[in-house]
Amino acid sequence: MPIKVAIIGAGSVTFARRLIRDILSVSELSDTELALMDINQQYLDLVTDLVKRDIRANKLKARASATLNRRTAVRNADYIINLTRIGGLEAFALDIDIPLKYGVDQCVGDTLCAGGIMYGQRNIPVILDMCKDIRELAQPDALFLNYANPNAMNTWAANKYGGVNTVGLCHGVHGGHVQIANVIELLVNKGKQADDPTYQKVTYRDVDIICAGINHQTWYVQALYRGESWLGRLLEGFERHPVYSQTEKVRIDILRRFGYYSTESNGHLSEYVPWYRKRPEEIGRWIDMSSWINGETGGYLRVCTENRDWFVTEAPKMLAGEPEVYRYQIRSNEHGSWIIEALETGRVYRGHFNVVNNGAIGNLPDDAIVEVPGYVDRNGISIPRVGDLPLGCAAVCHASISVQR
Repeated sequence: MPIKVAIIGAGSVTFARRLIRDILSVSELSDTELALMDINQQYLDLVTDLVKRDIRANKLKARASATLNRRTAVRNADYIINLTRIGGLEAFALDIDIPLKYGVDQCVGDTLCAGGIMYGQRNIPVILDMCKDIRELAQPDALFLNYANPNAMNTWAANKYGGVNTVGLCHGVHGGHVQIANVIELLVNKGKQADDPTYQKVTYRDVDIICAGINHQTWYVQALYRGESWLGRLLEGFERHPVYSQTEKVRIDILRRFGYYSTESNGHLSEYVPWYRKRPEEIGRWIDMSSWINGETGGYLRVCTENRDWFVTEAPKMLAGEPEVYRYQIRSNEHGSWIIEALETGRVYRGHFNVVNNGAIGNLPDDAIVEVPGYVDRNGISIPRVGDLPLGCAAVCHASISVQR
């Protein structure tokens, strides 16, 4: 019996197509029923046309349908994936501009601080409406996978007040994992060039990590390469790295002071703690304008606006381009499809998930949403006990949890 996956906010063309490609690249899921829902008819139609074309090109039995009605999408769904941005970019701009008038400078403003609080106030009522639909219409054991920020607030609300089994998903842990592997590669090679026959390539798959904390404030408390801990040398490696030493100044300073590297991007992290964005003239010390959202005021809003402008002019041309190729070997590292695969096939998947703490981290509140390692198989999502976070890391997380609560 094919499963049904409902994607709410499917008009997010790049992200939605990536998740769909990942799901349909699993042979056992190639007949999945996809229900795509968005409130923007133009974006929804484009994504649906692209997905249907891709399904035909890959000769799969999967079916895709589009609807503006969320309840129609959720009906009989086994999995519901939330990609929404409530209020759109117009509301997002207010989350940045209003606090800025009062001296609160944010790079992203979607998780904590004034912008995150405002965003949460918009999101949570909609999240609870989604949960009502899921309780009434989806399969009894349906799983709600939330990608939407503020992730911890949304996931907390859905689990505690929405009455729906909800897991929050984010790709921040993987990005830092790759960086740590690159730093270890730099250190183990001691100045050797990549064309040296004795050069040792290190990928993230070679480095075993444990990362724990809360979403966007998760800490790499273990980093093992060939059985040896490299935590004590990460600061040296990041300070020596030709790119990261310039692009990750806030994260390196946090590493220097706390002893542990944090998951979130440089500009994002800078607004979660009170030390880096107090005065406009100081912000320039901590940001690098060459990298992604840079750390500048409203950096993520700028990127999102540029992406929207690109979408309006360029996305329609995608229909004239080549279809997506669905192959298991080229899936992304987004957790969603791997969780579904593990639950449906029993193939074990290990990742980092945002879940109700329930003692996984001993010195954070039991009812808070924490981001911790876990594994998934046909029996469900299992979360081992991590233990206590280092004291400084826990203190920073406690302050953020108070805002979320």
